[in-house]
Amino acid sequence: MRIEVLGCSGGIGDGRQTTSFLIDDDILLDAGSGVLSLSRAAMARIDHVFITHSHLDHILSLPLLLDSVANERDKPLQLHAIPEVLEILKDHLFNWRIWPDFSRIPSLKAPFLVFSPVSLGEVWSQPDATGGRREITPIPAHHTVPTSGFHLHGSEGSLLFSADTNSHPALWRMVEQIPDLLHLVVECSYVSAQRDIAEASRHFHALELATHLAQLALTAKVWITHLKPGAEAEIMAELRGNLPSDTRLVMERLESGQILHI
Repeated sequence: MRIEVLGCSGGIGDGRQTTSFLIDDDILLDAGSGVLSLSRAAMARIDHVFITHSHLDHILSLPLLLDSVANERDKPLQLHAIPEVLEILKDHLFNWRIWPDFSRIPSLKAPFLVFSPVSLGEVWSQPDATGGRREITPIPAHHTVPTSGFHLHGSEGSLLFSADTNSHPALWRMVEQIPDLLHLVVECSYVSAQRDIAEASRHFHALELATHLAQLALTAKVWITHLKPGAEAEIMAELRGNLPSDTRLVMERLESGQILHI
């Protein structure tokens, strides 16, 4: 699986784009503003979109993507998320008031969009181009709205994406229990001086995340995502400053345009 980072910021401005990952050339993981960098031809090739949660920075490109290329596709786009997330999108986005209900047009029998729920722990699997399998599994998250992270498994190994969250036991259990984990993509939105905001909005702040990372015997590479605009350098410095001096943990800030392989 080839994973291209289209956007990974906690905001916009000065070239920043919000969360979206292009997997191979036919799957999106979240649909933030990073999708806007794709050509129409690239958008038309996307058959599946996996959404972590309903907050605007993770879904804002989805309605426009559908509207821009639906007539050029010969099958509906499959929208995957845990059932609670899909219900929010049905009620508050594809509701004719914010955006047309693409699951009913052009017709119920031949819609542009199909809602495809996938439960926590349920493995979505599909063959890859080499005859192997691509697997995507929703994992728990702890956010202010129903949210899941995702475990991606390819022929070379696994990637774990925390989604928007703060600490919860299931995340760290999974990190320790995936034997072929190559990449841990985990959010850290705030410096610790803003811990009140972080706790209220259920995002990691630097000290909280560093405390957990310091306890891991981890060979996977750690990628920090969803940093708030303007605070990126301070968040990364605080994370590094709160890890043990002898740590073997490899940690970097995720950047738009990076490509990861699993």
